[in-house]
Amino acid sequence: MKGTLSEKILKAHLAEGRLEPGAEIGIRIDQTLTQDATGTMAFLQFEAMGIPKVRAELSVSYVDHNSLQMGFENADDHRYLQGAAAKYGAYYSRAGNGICHQVHLERFGAPGRTLLGSDSHTPTGGGLGMFAMGAGGIDVAVAMGGGPYFLTVPKVVRVILKGSLPQWVTAKDVILHLLSILTTKGNVGTVIEYSGDGLSQLTVPQRATMTNMGAELGVTTSLFPSDEQTKKFLTAQKRAKDFKPLTADANAEYSRTIEIDLAKLEPMAACPHSPDNVKPVSALKGMAVDQVCIGSCTNSSYLDLMRVAAMLKGKRVPQSVSLVLVPGSRQVELMLAENGALKTFVEAGARLVEPTCSFCIGMGQSPVSGGVSLRTGNRNFEGRSGTTDAQVYLVSPETAAASALTGTFTDPRSLGKKVKLPAELPKAFLIDDSMIISPKDAPRNAVIKRGPNIGEPPKNTPLPDALKGTVVIKVGDKITTDHIMPAGERLKYRSNIGKYSQFVFERLDPDFHKKCQAEASAGKAVFVVAGESYGQGSSREHAAMCPMFLGVKAVLARSIERIHAANLINFGILPLAFKDPKDYEALEAGAELELPDLLQALEKGEVKVRDLSRNREFTVKAVFSKRQAAILRAGGLLNHTVAAKETANVR
Repeated sequence: MKGTLSEKILKAHLAEGRLEPGAEIGIRIDQTLTQDATGTMAFLQFEAMGIPKVRAELSVSYVDHNSLQMGFENADDHRYLQGAAAKYGAYYSRAGNGICHQVHLERFGAPGRTLLGSDSHTPTGGGLGMFAMGAGGIDVAVAMGGGPYFLTVPKVVRVILKGSLPQWVTAKDVILHLLSILTTKGNVGTVIEYSGDGLSQLTVPQRATMTNMGAELGVTTSLFPSDEQTKKFLTAQKRAKDFKPLTADANAEYSRTIEIDLAKLEPMAACPHSPDNVKPVSALKGMAVDQVCIGSCTNSSYLDLMRVAAMLKGKRVPQSVSLVLVPGSRQVELMLAENGALKTFVEAGARLVEPTCSFCIGMGQSPVSGGVSLRTGNRNFEGRSGTTDAQVYLVSPETAAASALTGTFTDPRSLGKKVKLPAELPKAFLIDDSMIISPKDAPRNAVIKRGPNIGEPPKNTPLPDALKGTVVIKVGDKITTDHIMPAGERLKYRSNIGKYSQFVFERLDPDFHKKCQAEASAGKAVFVVAGESYGQGSSREHAAMCPMFLGVKAVLARSIERIHAANLINFGILPLAFKDPKDYEALEAGAELELPDLLQALEKGEVKVRDLSRNREFTVKAVFSKRQAAILRAGGLLNHTVAAKETANVR
């Protein structure tokens, strides 16, 4: 990675370790962000660590996921977060101010800085030249307290963008094309860096679309250089002082180079039920569409929605289509209100939603049974929309708008030059930060109020030298964090682990939590067996925390995605990898397993597994750094951090 953007930023922030391929390093984190679905537990863990104030350069607590406030639980979480931000010195972005990634891009992000967020789409900041990563809430809590964030020195893949995008082809189509090349698996420990003459015409919001959806590749992060487009965006946001140029060296070394000729691209769509199931829109022409949802942290910028407004001007969607529009931030919403675009949307028959994550996380706007829904979001996992049998396609705002007007899947190129689409950013954005509470404006004697749904962070017990228990569930490939811990209507229980744990693997086995309780009553450990790319998708640490609460002690998988593997370690669950695929095939739910000599095995890099049901043995990979092994022995990162703090105090 010599001479790359990644190397330059990581080198400037190196706190522990050496920048050598495959090595574990700790880096200093400049900025953190949390959102309400993950932030409540992150702040509860921050409190449990006993750190008096936020020590990061800047920390922001956003409310953007649970804004519907169905029941008291979400409102109580928001009140808790506002009090915690005030007490500990974080910014607080109130409900209605916008989606964390869009607002952070507008108001806080800066080139060359590091950003860690308890949301998997935090790499959106890479559109500004940040090294921005998603992580579990407890990792963010540690970073808020001034601790380093640990990662493996990544491989860097260069994506050269050549030429110019044709009319009606967008940044969304570029990232969908890249997903068709790299897919959603096999990219752990990789960073994507964009370069080439095609960058000069890509605005920061367009770049952010690509870095946002880079999360679906499973990479550590994606980033663009900081150049004239970056300067133009920051200047329009009245933050020119945050600009600094940042580019890779001409002789930078990359592990792989991919060239994309922008002029040859066409509108694309990710078909059900994976972001890498990509086809040209032209191949789907004529399919009836029931719903169109435009928004999410991927495509809800001012420029995105102004292009949609130009397409909808003077037209009306047919009665067969439900059109939903969600601005990404209050800034976007206010500017659309001022220039009349909101009126255009309403006149066209669109339904308007406040600036939130909304439909993207299944928080409302579920499609009809078996319905075809075109969405400008980043994930189309089965059931994520809230309708189990819905067929969700991911498309650009332009494809979404064209299809909404016809009621069928429509290639926007068919519109030709009939519509003049805005292509330039405004010279000045409307700046109104009144919905963001700065630490200096917060009450000095802030009181943190906890509602009845807010519990304590659960703690694991130290890892024993041997585990004996049962494979309670066996799952296949590409099991997402949505499969493990559902979002949507279940989100309101995120701060109540006892309640939320009742829904682990709910869609795959509704009785999973009861089976775990039975194993725990018998004094036995719970094991999960999985295929490839286990834990892809969201950064939600609850997909590790809740299984830990139910007694899961190890996950044996063919492969585990980066953030989820880190979350498993953070909660004292062993992430183990099959050395031989036949061992995965041989195991079934109900198998009795024994894992002996674990403490010694952590040093060796492999664990012996005794399959007592079949009277056989095999080994699995258990490759951990010394730091990770210490966390596992302690029973998780919270135990490890508190113990380290107590030891330091004694000294």
